[in-house]
Amino acid sequence: MDFETEQFPITETSLGNYFRLRITRYAQRLRPPPHEDTCWYLGQLLQRFGRSKDFFSYQDGQFDVRPLALLYSDAMEASNERHRCLILQQLGDMALFLGALFPEKWARRGIGQDYFVGMGGGAYDYLASNARSNRHIYNELANTFTRMLDMVADACSRERSMNMEEVISLYRRWQYSRDPVVANQLRALGIQLDGSERLQ
Repeated sequence: MDFETEQFPITETSLGNYFRLRITRYAQRLRPPPHEDTCWYLGQLLQRFGRSKDFFSYQDGQFDVRPLALLYSDAMEASNERHRCLILQQLGDMALFLGALFPEKWARRGIGQDYFVGMGGGAYDYLASNARSNRHIYNELANTFTRMLDMVADACSRERSMNMEEVISLYRRWQYSRDPVVANQLRALGIQLDGSERLQ
């Protein structure tokens, strides 16, 4: 079994370009492929959240991730439509980022992928009808949110060889969580999953 993953040198001049390249490469395998503008948006999202000031919020004397439910509450209490759309964009982006990169952490708290799909997809759906611009992007994000989770997870995954212990550890994580992102990582390594407890 070959556990080598394709290696690409980092030649991009910005984090956004790096992530856009990876997202675009993943998107080319999909039918139909996502819109080019959506790939650009995802690259910008990952670049933005690469800066801690854009990811964490300051509240009660400490930096932390604002819970999605509180962002939703903030949006419902917004004083005007523009402010509501800005908060819902943050909600959608956070749901996409957290759901793609940290699914196991949330699964241990009893929060599954459907929560992120509901919160993020709902936020983007509202933006698809009410945002001042980029409605076609929000529409695609809303309607293919699960696919977008996979794209973001793939763009942020490690590009290096995995030893046997790491592959087995990844497989055990899949056995515990049945997380589709982890399943895709295993399939990318050439491991067939049939839903049973056995490696193929």
